[in-house]
Amino acid sequence: MTRPDADLRPVTAVHMRHNGMGDLVWHAEYFRLVAATSRDGQVTIVVPPSTMARELLGHEPWVREVIDYDRRPRRSEGRQGRHSGLTGPLRFGAVLAPLGLERMVLFSDRPMRTLVACFRAGIRTRLGYGNTWLQRRLLTRSRWIELYNGPAVGLYHDASRFAMAQGWCTAPVVPRLTVRTDAVRRMRARLASLPWPLHVLAIGASEAYKQWGARNFSALANLLATRGHGVVLLGGPAETALAREILAGMHPALRTKVLALTDTTVSDSAAVLSLAQSCIGNDTGMTNIAAAVGTSTYVVLGPRPPLEHDPGRMTLLQAPALSDIRADLVAQRVLRLETATPAASTPVAMTGSGFNRPLGAA
Repeated sequence: MTRPDADLRPVTAVHMRHNGMGDLVWHAEYFRLVAATSRDGQVTIVVPPSTMARELLGHEPWVREVIDYDRRPRRSEGRQGRHSGLTGPLRFGAVLAPLGLERMVLFSDRPMRTLVACFRAGIRTRLGYGNTWLQRRLLTRSRWIELYNGPAVGLYHDASRFAMAQGWCTAPVVPRLTVRTDAVRRMRARLASLPWPLHVLAIGASEAYKQWGARNFSALANLLATRGHGVVLLGGPAETALAREILAGMHPALRTKVLALTDTTVSDSAAVLSLAQSCIGNDTGMTNIAAAVGTSTYVVLGPRPPLEHDPGRMTLLQAPALSDIRADLVAQRVLRLETATPAASTPVAMTGSGFNRPLGAA
């Protein structure tokens, strides 16, 4: 006999196959909504290790645990994933089997390998997009969605459509992250010597074509420091040499206003971003984290498809080529924060007299 107070909600895992921290940021609020419909108000998060989910979400009360789905490491890692190959889904299913999962929610347009793992693990309820006939045969029947086919990056739109179709929300949810309080304390002490306002330059990039470059970051840091503002060069260990190059390109008298941070954890980096007035950086995970923790964010995007998940916090700096985006015009845009916080933004052209003019305007 079932106790009247027993929690009958299913033991649930959520899955996202994409590798980036930004990808995880776009999905995090939807994972939280799934948790609200799950046993104990928690979910197990199944994502690639490169998303750094433990650092970004592991402290959340709605997260039961994080499981690495190590199928397709980034090329830069130079290794084969533990769950790669023809038998990878079966090996991963053996990892999931002891967890007693009753439901898997797949935020993925290509979930077939994970579905094989679900069958191996005995997970009976499998919810997903259902955008192909084969998926609909293997998924538990529910409301299917059509994938986004517009001009912007589609991943967030697909996740939003799926969450609304399942009844977890009635409109797209803007991504938000909670910063660890211990990380905020550590980073506040580490930044204490810098002047305010404080700007973070997110100098990392997962791909070379997204990298604005040392010369541009040096020029922007010079312009901000000349105004008496503090600047943080934020990246990972792979950006240590780049941070040195940026500092070397600055006026020597201004370097005391700049701090290079390439040795912090991801949770500490999120805390740094939450303490800054603005973040300016490449189209990478850190700029997505910056907006999600509530910081006004400027993404040096160039000609790439726009991001539409947070128009209130995220300004897209676009131009026909990344090299056309000038540091002096970026600084003009950012320094407006001295008197006002930017309103909901539209893509902004960053060349010549076109600065501050939405792309496509006459």
